[in-house]
Amino acid sequence: MFKRTLLICTALLACGPASAQSSMTIFGMMDAGITYVNNSGGKNKFFFDDGNYYPNMLGFLGQEDLGGGAKAVFELVNQFSLANGSTIPNADGLFNRTAYVGLESGTLGRLTFGTQYDFMKDQLLEYDASLYTGGFYNFRDGPFQALNIPNNATGSWDFDRVGGSSRVPNSVRYRSINYGGFSFGLMYGFGNVAGAVSTDNTVSAALEYKHGGFGIAAAYTDVKYPEMDNGHEGIRNWGVGTKYDTGKVLANVLYTNTRNTLTGADINAIQLGANWRITPEWSLGGDYQYMKGNAELSSNKAHEVTASVMYWLSKRTNLYAEGIYQRAIGGNGPATAWINGLLAPSSTGSQVLARIGMATTF
Repeated sequence: MFKRTLLICTALLACGPASAQSSMTIFGMMDAGITYVNNSGGKNKFFFDDGNYYPNMLGFLGQEDLGGGAKAVFELVNQFSLANGSTIPNADGLFNRTAYVGLESGTLGRLTFGTQYDFMKDQLLEYDASLYTGGFYNFRDGPFQALNIPNNATGSWDFDRVGGSSRVPNSVRYRSINYGGFSFGLMYGFGNVAGAVSTDNTVSAALEYKHGGFGIAAAYTDVKYPEMDNGHEGIRNWGVGTKYDTGKVLANVLYTNTRNTLTGADINAIQLGANWRITPEWSLGGDYQYMKGNAELSSNKAHEVTASVMYWLSKRTNLYAEGIYQRAIGGNGPATAWINGLLAPSSTGSQVLARIGMATTF
């Protein structure tokens, strides 16, 4: 029986296309450090924290040449905690960051199916100064808990989705090739509700232009949640980013708008940032953010300033120090500051965070 099975397997392998070539890459990121917060629920706090400058990830990226400039592609990515080895966000999750398979062509673009990022993250992240200043702590959050995003740690954690804390399951995504500097993307996430195609669904789109060191991009994502009017309402985001890289200095401007379509709660956020590559080993980054909620969010607003310094031990590994200050101002009374990534707000209108850490990629 064993010999018969072996002969069948050998025959099947021999029947495959002789020209087909495949490859698989194992990749990952890791980050760990010590963080200090001056006011977390009314108390100062020192703690070990990980996965902030980079999320801790282990991934598998593969492709198979199908001939004629086409190839099959896949990606499986797991996020985990260095503190205890558990997977994030669910302890029983395996490839809970991304898991997709698809086709790619040098003339037609890329079509993928599975659990994937929408374009608020995949298009606008490179226009976000958080990449070189504060990591996940520097994405948008503040005195906006009443935004009430379902399944969200604070109700407004990473509210514009640029930080990548949310993915889209059951999704189909298309990304075009580059047409003279222009490219675009379209995405649809199925709600999988019988008899109601638009219930619990997700729609996302993107447009980008790049030329030399200049780039400008726009993205849109509308996610409907089963907790909001039985899946007919949700959280809608759109944003525009621009950047210019001289080789020594990278400057970014990013604007995003987030709206709860059920309650009308709405936040406008703008970020100005720059990163200076002082030497091949040293870099200095900083940014300023202004976030303002409408009347449904008590007209609360927040100012946030972030700075970081990095020393690169190699092309893949760095040591860094960062500091963040957020000041929250209530439109209809006191407001409490809340830096993104922290599980407790300040008991006052200000919050300060400082961190030293080490990050590497492989």
